[in-house]
Amino acid sequence: MTTDAATADHPRTEEEQELSFRRISALNVCDICELSETLTDAQRDFVADNGTSIAEGFCSEAAWFRAVYLGDEPVGFVMTHTGSDWDDGIECHGVYLWRMMIAGPYQGQGLGRRVIAHIAEATRAAGYAELFTSFGEGEDGPERFYTKLGFVRTGDFFDDEPEAVLDLDAFLAASRTAGA
Repeated sequence: MTTDAATADHPRTEEEQELSFRRISALNVCDICELSETLTDAQRDFVADNGTSIAEGFCSEAAWFRAVYLGDEPVGFVMTHTGSDWDDGIECHGVYLWRMMIAGPYQGQGLGRRVIAHIAEATRAAGYAELFTSFGEGEDGPERFYTKLGFVRTGDFFDDEPEAVLDLDAFLAASRTAGA
């Protein structure tokens, strides 16, 4: 008999737990929508409610969106957009990180970086060299998070939000070096 490091005596740390990306369905949509309520009021000013994001995702043919799970626990939401889609107004010639949120109790544990790493790997495997995003500006905004990952402002805007771009090869090389 073999033993696993993750036993009742030695539970897995969050860094060891599997991060997975699951389709939004009737079985998990309420749980994912409720994650928005775990954010601070200041954070909610910078990210759309998950219910709104899910609705927009279902209305866009260019969106890919998933619930983020740590083990069996829902911990976040992510949505990307590829190409231009007249219906949703996004015009990005590459892959655009449209929405990402990690529930309040799980922030500061590296999960956002792990989500970005997953998106970066999939985006690079699809043949893209860059990942674009935009963010609201302000004291409690996400700019510092994105900057720490390597996103740099392009000088362009999506609506009133500054656009930023991530060089995927540089990010993935740094992630491998750091063991992320």
